[in-house]
Amino acid sequence: MPGTNLTRDEAQQRARLLTVDAYEIDLDLSGAQEGGDADGGDHGTFRSVTTVRFDSAEAGADSFIDLVAPAVHEVRLNGEALDAGEVFKDSRIVLTGLRAGRNELRVVADCAYTNTGEGLHRFVDPVDQQAYLYTQFEVPDARRVYASFEQPDLKATFQFTVKAPEGWTVISNSPTPEPGDNVWRFAPTPRISTYITALIAGPYHSVHSTYEKDGRSVPLGIYCRPSLAEHLDAEQIFEVTRQGFEWFQEKFDYAYPFAKYDQLFVPEFNAGAMENAGAVTIRDQYVFRSKVTDAAYEVRAETILHELAHMWFGDLVTMEWWNDLWLNESFATYTSIACQAYAPGSKWPHSWTTFANSMKTWAYRQDQLPSTHPIMAEINDLDDVLVNFDGITYAKGASVLKQLVAYVGMEEFFQGVQAYFKAHAFKNTRLSDLLGALEETSGRDLKTWSKKWLETAGINILRPEIEVDAQGVITSFAVKQEAPALPPGAKGEPVLRPHRIAIGSYELQDGKLVRTGRIELDVDGALTPVPQLAGTRRPAVFLLNDDDLSYAKVRLDEESLKVVTEHLGDFTESLPRALSWASAWDMTRDAELPARDYLALVRSGIGKESDIGVVQSLHRQVKLALDLYAAPEWRETGLAAWTAETLEQLRAAEAGSDHQLAWARAFAASARTEEQLDLLQGLLDGTEEISGLAVDTELRWSLVQRLAATGRADEKAIAAELERDKTSAGERHAATARAARPTDRAKSEAWASVVESDRLPNAVQEAVIGGFVQTDQRELLASYTAKYFDAVKDIWNSRSHEMAQQIAVGLYPALQVSQETLDTTDAWLASAEPSAALRRLITESRAGIERALKAQAADAAA
Repeated sequence: MPGTNLTRDEAQQRARLLTVDAYEIDLDLSGAQEGGDADGGDHGTFRSVTTVRFDSAEAGADSFIDLVAPAVHEVRLNGEALDAGEVFKDSRIVLTGLRAGRNELRVVADCAYTNTGEGLHRFVDPVDQQAYLYTQFEVPDARRVYASFEQPDLKATFQFTVKAPEGWTVISNSPTPEPGDNVWRFAPTPRISTYITALIAGPYHSVHSTYEKDGRSVPLGIYCRPSLAEHLDAEQIFEVTRQGFEWFQEKFDYAYPFAKYDQLFVPEFNAGAMENAGAVTIRDQYVFRSKVTDAAYEVRAETILHELAHMWFGDLVTMEWWNDLWLNESFATYTSIACQAYAPGSKWPHSWTTFANSMKTWAYRQDQLPSTHPIMAEINDLDDVLVNFDGITYAKGASVLKQLVAYVGMEEFFQGVQAYFKAHAFKNTRLSDLLGALEETSGRDLKTWSKKWLETAGINILRPEIEVDAQGVITSFAVKQEAPALPPGAKGEPVLRPHRIAIGSYELQDGKLVRTGRIELDVDGALTPVPQLAGTRRPAVFLLNDDDLSYAKVRLDEESLKVVTEHLGDFTESLPRALSWASAWDMTRDAELPARDYLALVRSGIGKESDIGVVQSLHRQVKLALDLYAAPEWRETGLAAWTAETLEQLRAAEAGSDHQLAWARAFAASARTEEQLDLLQGLLDGTEEISGLAVDTELRWSLVQRLAATGRADEKAIAAELERDKTSAGERHAATARAARPTDRAKSEAWASVVESDRLPNAVQEAVIGGFVQTDQRELLASYTAKYFDAVKDIWNSRSHEMAQQIAVGLYPALQVSQETLDTTDAWLASAEPSAALRRLITESRAGIERALKAQAADAAA
């Protein structure tokens, strides 16, 4: 039985048979304010009436429409009533004996609100006790709200009619109409896919503006809950949005394709945001309640621009099937970063630095797992795609698009994109459609490029091979390319690829590393000579893949490595520093650089690092290296040294600066001695001050959570902090703090709330898991390894995908770095017969243990 799955073969067969014209969807949400049990056990239902008109290519053919619903009351096909109990099974309504040509189907059902962030999510704000709704349909969850042909290539128009409680606002893809008797009748949308339809409803606060260009005015809206309205910096968000409109419309040469553009900051959202056509939903943690660093604003801006880019790439032109999901996400990621880097007036022209130090490290990590896969993944069914929103789909794909832009030229790239949008507007495409357009404008043959980059897995390593005479003059220079073996269990073979790279030459001038030369060239095969450098004097540093044009692991030659090790913080530009930091981190993960040496490198250079995003990445990476990659017998020494460093940097940082806040958070995350914990307590209760440091709501919770994890904050202290912050964010923070306490009872209660019950909302479950797993509590958590493997398969089979994945990944015993954990995992994989998706997640987690064991051995040998 298919359950809620759908195979690619089934989708292709249905697409050959059917052409969908239009949906009319009537939803009665009038009971949403009262719906559901207070304890979260029952979330309530709403009436859903779907009328869909579609054409069949064959008379008498059979097909099906998708629906996930507790009850179906009426199914009427071409005016004939069908027995709902007979035709509705396994999340499908079977349609038999279709007419050739036009058919009409009407389905009346009771659909369910959720608290998992899938389908129609219902949330009650503890501040005003009002309910707030939003939909999340990607990948296959429109069928939780209305009967739908749930696949991206069956586009149609959608007309929503919604009855809602008095005083509410209802937002959808089409412009919001004036309601009559609390009923909102939206105009039909253009032809779009089911997964980007949307409905957001509740007493939301809103701010409105417009984008004006060439005589056209596009209405802009920003929405959030009233309890967050005081924190909503709408003008900054509008500024980024207008900048995106300006840059994308110029680069794409295609006017924004929808009637309005709303951005809705919604509660308990699983992802960063979702590209619903004209009605983008964004996690409301991006409405900052407390001071954050500029890096947080940069990340938010990238998210805003990413979703706006999707209005063209994904919504206007949509993939035919989910194997091209990467192209949707990679294109949006690449163009959002490019917009930040190149748009006039951008506040973040250094965005490629952030990309190199965060997104690409995610890609490199993902590409070295046993589950590594080609960018253009084999997606056989929905289960495949649900676990494929990964570092390859987003970050490696975007890196390869950046490589493609360097390969064909930026002007030629966007000329091809312009032709692509004009040819395929409101239609579905395959990768070959885009590559064909790019070949036309660039004159490059992209078939070999595509095969090697998009249809193979794994990372290449680039190394310089340099020969120098006695006078320091280069006699030969070549770039050596390696294709390491893929991880055990990964499919495919290693392959050498064509790379477009730059080679930077850097000299020490007044203590600074300054670029004095740059060569850009194509690298292909095992060895690529660079004759341009022969006869020149060797600089202090050669940096391969300067400007980060390609996707490859880069190694420094011995002389360059010595200089960079001593002067990493002295590069005058942020991007070569970021590339060097990233290379050092990669070497640490690969057990080529001991964790203690990585710590020493960071401590020597981080004080000179001006880019706050890089600083915060280094904070995370050092903590991870010490927790997982350091030899256990040395770990506490390393953590003590790092914590002392964070406090020293905190006290030295400029008062009120982003660096001061970042160091305060780093110190709070690792404080361990009684004296350090006393300082945290003093900052919390006001008896200690650090000049310029605002101990505001979010920083207070960071202090409380660390004090709870070390046994210094009990239930009374946590409850008192929650009384100060009686919000949904406060409830999540309190849940984390309670689960973090170092007692058997706290761990048992947290475990039971997540594993033995399914009543927690998605965001609270995530918060509890985050508190439960504490790196200082390995012994306390050791007994939960067996409990995890006893429970995880049943959880996977009984919970929704988002909730099950949170548990499967978040509660895996990643801190129990031992051969015993590997053996236990292997025994479970051999006997439990998990689904392919669950097997992938567990195998990925297992690989983390294996990598940590190798890194710990390397550190112990240092």
